Amino acid sequence: MRQTGDRLPKALILFGPPGSGKGTQAALLKEQLRVPHISTGDMLRERIATGDPLGLQVKDLMQAGRLVPDDVVNRLVNDRISLPDCAGGFILDGYPRTIQQAEALDGELRARGFEPVVIHLKVDYNRIIARIAGRRQCPVCGALYSLTSHPPKSPDICDNEGSRLVVRDDDRESVIRERLEAYDRQTSPLLAYFAASGDAFHEVDGSVGSPQVILSAVCAVLSLE
Repeated sequence: MRQTGDRLPKALILFGPPGSGKGTQAALLKEQLRVPHISTGDMLRERIATGDPLGLQVKDLMQAGRLVPDDVVNRLVNDRISLPDCAGGFILDGYPRTIQQAEALDGELRARGFEPVVIHLKVDYNRIIARIAGRRQCPVCGALYSLTSHPPKSPDICDNEGSRLVVRDDDRESVIRERLEAYDRQTSPLLAYFAASGDAFHEVDGSVGSPQVILSAVCAVLSLE
């Protein structure tokens, strides 16, 4: 994603529902592209740790259980992408989350000379539900198993401890469906906004293949291969 000739450095905006492997792809893309991976969750925690006025404001809001306002998140992102390590491009993960954030980001990227590129990891929700609902955990040692790809040697029994495996609350089908529905409500307007914006917008199938196969598909649409 380094600038070459008249090409602008890319601001890669990564979307994907829970269980899509978005976190894995963000980490792989960071290594492949050699640019910063900016996670808004990590960024908020890092800014709080600095103890500067904006960080203290964010800390107070989060401790009060309130959402951080769009204008504050926008300022944090703008501060981060202005740093020298972002000059050749960067990956945004978890931002934007609202149309107001998307509009502010679009203006900021254009003003700074970045080319926005949206990658949406599309997945079959039934595959996600089957994958996550099939996870089991040992309550003693914390070992994770998958009934499809990494089952225990004996059904429902931990290989290490011999204890009965449990289903984590977050892995229950009803909880997974709620998370996916929440993702759709939040993200569908954003995807529609970017699809209509004229910026580069790509959908990549994240349902089939290893993380490396999916990475190759993402790199292909980015013209990196």
